[in-house]
Amino acid sequence: MNPKTAKIKDVARIAGVSTATVSRALSEPGKVAEATRALVLDAVAATGYRANQAARNLRRRRSGSIIALVPNLANPFFSQIMAGISSVLAPSGYGLLIADTRSGPDADGRLAHYLSGNIADGLILLDGALSPQPLAHRPRPPVIAACEWLGDLPSIRAENARGAELAVRHLAGAGHRRIGHLAGPAGNVLSMSRADGMVETLAALGLERRAEWVFEGDFSLASGARAAALWMAMADRPTGLFCASDEMACGFIGALQQSGIEVPGEVSVIGFDDIEVAAHLGPPLTTIHQPRFEIGAHAARSLLAMIKAGTLEAETEVLPVELVERGSVAPPPGAAPGPGS
Repeated sequence: MNPKTAKIKDVARIAGVSTATVSRALSEPGKVAEATRALVLDAVAATGYRANQAARNLRRRRSGSIIALVPNLANPFFSQIMAGISSVLAPSGYGLLIADTRSGPDADGRLAHYLSGNIADGLILLDGALSPQPLAHRPRPPVIAACEWLGDLPSIRAENARGAELAVRHLAGAGHRRIGHLAGPAGNVLSMSRADGMVETLAALGLERRAEWVFEGDFSLASGARAAALWMAMADRPTGLFCASDEMACGFIGALQQSGIEVPGEVSVIGFDDIEVAAHLGPPLTTIHQPRFEIGAHAARSLLAMIKAGTLEAETEVLPVELVERGSVAPPPGAAPGPGS
């Protein structure tokens, strides 16, 4: 059959279902039984039918697109979140557009632009540093935050403070009493949550918190290397370091190794995120795994539900994290098991 002449009724006839079922199987596959959907897809393949998605979206006054706003497209952290988002949007007939919020001087202006008109049916916001002011304007499409969060916007995120607790307790359990922190950028919600979790856990374990053992970072490799230089220049060093991101942990370890300092022989290091490269370092990085793929998938599902219901409201979800033990943590010389064990 010529794909240009194939109609939805032809697909329905071959599949042995109604045209409404064909439409639902193609636009909302989650609402159709797997066996029925398979019949429809086989009939689509046999007829060469192509749904006119643009016309369908025009009738519904929708664009058929979702925009994800990311603070740094070069950061490998976001890859799994994007994969999770795509895994939900693609079967639902939505296209994913990705924009870098830090690619120019007016990030808030670009957010306002994306919220206006019919550019996208919804937005997934991964940058908590943007101003909430554009979000106050009505009407606007639904928006959900993923990983980071902004004001009272619904969000999908991980247990950041809990991850810090797991990291500190693991270092303490290995015998470390002198535990430092390589922090994320000042004012960032992830940085603050992870720093708070560390401070609370040090207090709960009766361990000293020293200001000079807190190094400023910005989630980048370069800031990890800068922290390593500061650590090496100290006469009184922490023996264990909790880094607020894996990228910073990688930069820290790499700079130490270039100077002949062994990890974990002279300092133990724990990261946060469990990015792909963490398992392939030498030594492999002990880290806090946050479910990035699931964060993206949950955010996409929640946003699609908001679009369908015509609402700007949704439940915030906090997904669990877990410690992944690898080779970058060992007891300091002469240490006994600690209070976190």
